[in-house]
Amino acid sequence: MSSIEAHSADEEQNSAADGQTITIAGAGSIGVAFSVLFALAGYQVRVWDAFSQTFRRAQDDFDARMSLMSDFGLLKEAAHVVRDRVSYHERLDDAVADAVLVQECIPEQLKLKQALFMQLASLATGGTVLASSTSALTPTALGEGTGAQDRIIVGHPGNPPYLLPVIEVVPTEFTSPIVTQHASEIYAQAGLKPVLVRREVEGFVFNRLQGALLREAYCLVRDGVASVEDIDDLVRLGLGRRWSVIGPFETADLNTRGGIASHAEKMGPAYERMGAERGQHDPWSKELVEDVTRQRRALLSLDDWAARVRWRDEQLLRALASENS
Repeated sequence: MSSIEAHSADEEQNSAADGQTITIAGAGSIGVAFSVLFALAGYQVRVWDAFSQTFRRAQDDFDARMSLMSDFGLLKEAAHVVRDRVSYHERLDDAVADAVLVQECIPEQLKLKQALFMQLASLATGGTVLASSTSALTPTALGEGTGAQDRIIVGHPGNPPYLLPVIEVVPTEFTSPIVTQHASEIYAQAGLKPVLVRREVEGFVFNRLQGALLREAYCLVRDGVASVEDIDDLVRLGLGRRWSVIGPFETADLNTRGGIASHAEKMGPAYERMGAERGQHDPWSKELVEDVTRQRRALLSLDDWAARVRWRDEQLLRALASENS
C-alpha cells in the first residue's frame, strides 16, 4: 500500500468512527488496551469501572502505551489528541449513554459478568452491541437471565488488541445477525480483522489453538524430550516466525509440492500416531482433507503455488534483513 493509500485508509477509518462512542466496562489491562485501540481509531471512548480508584492507574497505563507507540513512530496524531478522546466515568449509565458498543472487560467470573450484562441490558439503548472480552465463557452463559441475549456477543481479542489486529466474534443462537454484523463492522473500523466463530465452544478458536501447542509443550518437558528454553526457541525462531507470515493450513499447503492434499497424504498418518500417543484420536478423514483442500484451493490455485512460496520466502527474508540491519 502506498503512503497516499495508507493515509486515505486512515482518514476513512477515522471518519467512520467520528462522533461515535465506545464504552469500556472495566479499567484493567485489557480495558486499557481496548481504549487505546478505539481512541487511535477516532472513537470517543468512555471508561467505566466499579472501583473508580483504578482510573489513575488506567490513565498512567494509557499514557505509557502512547509513549511506547510514539517511540516506534506508530502515532499518526499527537498523543494528547488521542488521549483527549478518552474519559472516565463512575456512573455506568453515564458511560453507556448513546454508545454503539459496550466492550465488557471485567474479571473472568461468570456471576460478575452476568450481573453487569443485566445492568447493561436496562441502561444501554436497543441498538447498542453488548460484547464481552472473555477468554473462554460462552456468550449464551453470559446472557442467561439478562433479557439481552439478542444483543450479546463475545468479542475476544488477541492481547493487546492495538498490536494484534484480530478479534473473534462469537454470537449465540439468540444473537441477532444484525448485531453480529454491526459488531464486526465496528471492529473492522477500529483496524481489527473480525473472525466469525460459527459455533460456541469453550476457549473459542484462539485459545484452543494456543492451548493445543501449550499442552504438547508441557508434555514434552514432562517426558524429558526438550527443555522449556529449547521449546520456546523452536517456536520463536521456527514455528512462530513462519506463523507471523502465514497460518498453519497455508504452512502445510506451501511446505509440500502438490499442496495440502499431498501434505495430508504424506504426513497425516504420522500426525494421527502422535495424537493417539496423547490419547487424542482425531484422524484426518478423507472427507475432512477434501474439505480443507477445497477451501485452500479457493484461496490459492495450484498454478500460483510457486509464486506464493516465493512470496513467503520474501517476507521471511525481509524480517531477517530488518533484524540484521
